[in-house]
Amino acid sequence: MTVDKGNKLARAILETSVKDKLATDPKLDSGSQKRIGDQLRAMYDELMQQPVPDRFRDLLDQLDKKNGGKEGSQ
Repeated sequence: MTVDKGNKLARAILETSVKDKLATDPKLDSGSQKRIGDQLRAMYDELMQQPVPDRFRDLLDQLDKKNGGKEGSQ
């Protein structure tokens, strides 16, 4: 067997084993899911309390002017 054929065979075996591992459906218990959800909510709530930076407002104003002030245009 040549080196190239050996490399191809090794890649094929690796890809197959990785696909098999990814095909299994990982599960978290409900306590872990709740804890993760609570932490994400807390982080998101904190983020939503922060003011929008002035430079973002300026960019949004520029986009509104560029679009002719149309709302919801895409």
